[in-house]
Amino acid sequence: MKTYEIMVPCHFGLEAVLKREIYDLGYEVTQVEDGRITFLGDEEAVCRGNIFLRTTERVLLKVGRFKAETFEELFQGIKSLPWEEYIPADGKFWVTKASSIKSKLFSPSDIQRVAKKAMVERLKNEYHMDWFSEEGPSYPVRIFLLKDEVIVTLDTTGESLHKRGYRYLTSKAPLTETLAAALIMLTPWQKDRILVDPFCGSGTFVIEAAMIAAGIAPGMHRHFLSETWENLIPKELWQDCFKEAEDMVDKDITTDIQGYDIDGDIIKAARDNAKRAGVEELIHFQQRDVCNLHHPKKYGFVITNPPYGERLEDKEVLPELYSKIGQAYHGLDSWSMYMITSYEDAEKYIGRKADKNRKIYNGMLKTYFYQFLGPKPPRKNKKAEKR
Repeated sequence: MKTYEIMVPCHFGLEAVLKREIYDLGYEVTQVEDGRITFLGDEEAVCRGNIFLRTTERVLLKVGRFKAETFEELFQGIKSLPWEEYIPADGKFWVTKASSIKSKLFSPSDIQRVAKKAMVERLKNEYHMDWFSEEGPSYPVRIFLLKDEVIVTLDTTGESLHKRGYRYLTSKAPLTETLAAALIMLTPWQKDRILVDPFCGSGTFVIEAAMIAAGIAPGMHRHFLSETWENLIPKELWQDCFKEAEDMVDKDITTDIQGYDIDGDIIKAARDNAKRAGVEELIHFQQRDVCNLHHPKKYGFVITNPPYGERLEDKEVLPELYSKIGQAYHGLDSWSMYMITSYEDAEKYIGRKADKNRKIYNGMLKTYFYQFLGPKPPRKNKKAEKR
């Protein structure tokens, strides 16, 4: 099998979580940059990356990397890449996205136009053809420019990986599934610990947690663009990787994962989403106000995405709402609370300064991941367990 450089983007500030996922899959990380990681892998790594990685938006094959300060340099750089090794004579190819940061070439549409022209010229020479039908499988290209360095990739994923396929209805301010999974994995929560989301909305946090607990791969129930790339990845390889994902599922587990919301219709939608994800039996949903957040056990986790008040009329209720969150959390003995919000007075009204605070961009919105840490539970006596 051929070894590729595989590039996977992620949310800024969460690179360490994705890096750990890649290592856990058994691959060698070669580069960590802001918002993306590169690792080495073969065709199977493309399949497994799409199926198993929880915290990336897509899996990209790196075709080439070069410097370009002019459109002529861009044209020649793109033309010099071995496109015939990736795209068959009947393949459909286009530059689906071009982004430019701190580079002399800054017009995405012009970058896309020049790159497509260069690809056509290369393939015309290689295939001895003057015209391409482009009726075969799709090979979308993504190009990134940073400080005049050009990275050229092929998108193996298609529709973004955050679209697991279970979420039909969402609440007003939903998190993407990939961001929710990354934030959970940033905490020390494990499947044998209690997890409650008192603002569960469409259920993303609790569903992602249940999928992690049951070993359900995030991409095992969807399809990927590169499944049609039989010139690069045999269909049998995809089948083997999906079978690997099926073999890892274990729903015979005991969990205490709970999702609350004050809106009954939203709770119904969350239940439906959990059913589509195959984890409805692992989550307890209930219509409940945050004022009624309580639990008899110790050492649990609150992981939540409360209202931000992005609309002006909503901001007036935030002091009272976050005061309620603080009062409820104060009554949870020995618990930890992890909260993502853009509300900058969150700590003030919760009544406690966060032990840790991480700035994260949720799309274009600047948010904060506040981490209020409770004590660690006592270690289990292994000798006592053996008796």
